[in-house]
Amino acid sequence: MQLMGMGVGGVVFASGLGGLSGCASSRPKPEGDDDFYFVQLSDTHWGFKGPPKPQADVTLKNTVGLVNSLKRQPDFIVFTGDLTHTTDDDNERRKRMAEFTQIVSGLNVKNLRFMAGEHDAALDAGKAYQEFFGQLHYTFDHKGIHFIVLDNVSDPGASIGEAQLSWLKSDLQKLDVEQPIIVLTHRPLFALYPSWDWTTKDGDAAIALLQNYRNVTVFYGHIHQENHQMTGRIAHHSAKSLIFPLPAPGSVPKRAPVPWDPAHPNQGLGYRGVDAQPRRDLRIEEFAIG
Repeated sequence: MQLMGMGVGGVVFASGLGGLSGCASSRPKPEGDDDFYFVQLSDTHWGFKGPPKPQADVTLKNTVGLVNSLKRQPDFIVFTGDLTHTTDDDNERRKRMAEFTQIVSGLNVKNLRFMAGEHDAALDAGKAYQEFFGQLHYTFDHKGIHFIVLDNVSDPGASIGEAQLSWLKSDLQKLDVEQPIIVLTHRPLFALYPSWDWTTKDGDAAIALLQNYRNVTVFYGHIHQENHQMTGRIAHHSAKSLIFPLPAPGSVPKRAPVPWDPAHPNQGLGYRGVDAQPRRDLRIEEFAIG
């Protein structure tokens, strides 16, 4: 059964830019010139083949159609890493990135923001990724919100690194403490489950810098499931994968994809839409596929 044939359901969370403030919210969306909507897609792993996802060759293509069918089209779309599945073959890596680029060019929304996952960048320090998608870390602004894209994957040791932390500090120093900030990263910045590589070795240093600001939210991928966590006043929200789910942290002895169920081929997969309302809150809708 293909993605486009599946139903889409949503759970809405209300998240203050400085922290998680509630769930299952049905409050009307305030209207304002600065309000906008974006979509987060994560962990597409284009090029993956194996029993955990026999339909891996169609999932990304069908997701493009699903997003194009949304009644409300987003201002932009962010891909939070692992665009492609890892390979030791440099030519195959670039082939997968070229195919990924061609597929997502079919999205109606042309404002796309990319970031690397370790599958894209760890084996060559992000060389091929940068050829196709540009910088590994960068910032952009959209309607009153400052976005920061952090790279915690091109270092195979899962670190941000001193140079990037210095860059982050310099960027933040330009901002007012009340500035709404959204951080996009692949791995979690906090120690969710280090033995499964669900952490960033120097993520606490980035969090310490961000804690000086009152309206910060972090969106990440990597763990292939929904998770919500607070570090001080900062809310961290993970996204589901678009290839296969992974088990809850520490729930099984070894991290491995949840076995594929042919009766529910897209179980555990999904994406999210975010209503961004600067200086008020974020409304996060998690779309489950299947």
